[in-house]
Amino acid sequence: MAGYRKLSRTSDQRKALLRGQVTALLYNGKIVTTEAKAKEVQKIAEGLIALAVKEKDNFETVKVSTKVARKDKDGKRVKEVVDGKKVTVFDTIEKEIKKDKPSRLHARRKMLETFYGVTYVPADAAGKKKGTKSIDMPAKMFDEVAPKYVNRNGGYTRIVKIGQRKGDAAMEVLLELV
Repeated sequence: MAGYRKLSRTSDQRKALLRGQVTALLYNGKIVTTEAKAKEVQKIAEGLIALAVKEKDNFETVKVSTKVARKDKDGKRVKEVVDGKKVTVFDTIEKEIKKDKPSRLHARRKMLETFYGVTYVPADAAGKKKGTKSIDMPAKMFDEVAPKYVNRNGGYTRIVKIGQRKGDAAMEVLLELV
């Protein structure tokens, strides 16, 4: 007996489908799909959430200072004349960053194996490149999803049956984060 459902697809198609649905579930909080797909997605999603909960606080904060080019209101670099040459003006900026410890870094990389890239497009800028931003899904998992489930031992998702689909009578379900 197989340890997973084949979903009538080749292995690369199946992996792509599951990756897409897991990414959509953890980004949006819920998806509507068939029952068999939902059960497979649920296994993967619960494992990733458990990994995020385990490694949630496993980092250290480090102060970093760097030089950044000063920019004017148009976003162009400010230049200054020194000894007859135009030289870019730099400012020193101090910043605190989170540095992952080895086990959290491993967890982040395991998540990146599963997630597809997610791009947020504001409603008013639909179809335009300006205003879009790339979402860091592992960071979202550690910062937003994991704190909700710290005191919970598994059971992070729920399957709610909706009914049969009109076209092929497949059982449709709502898979959502609890």
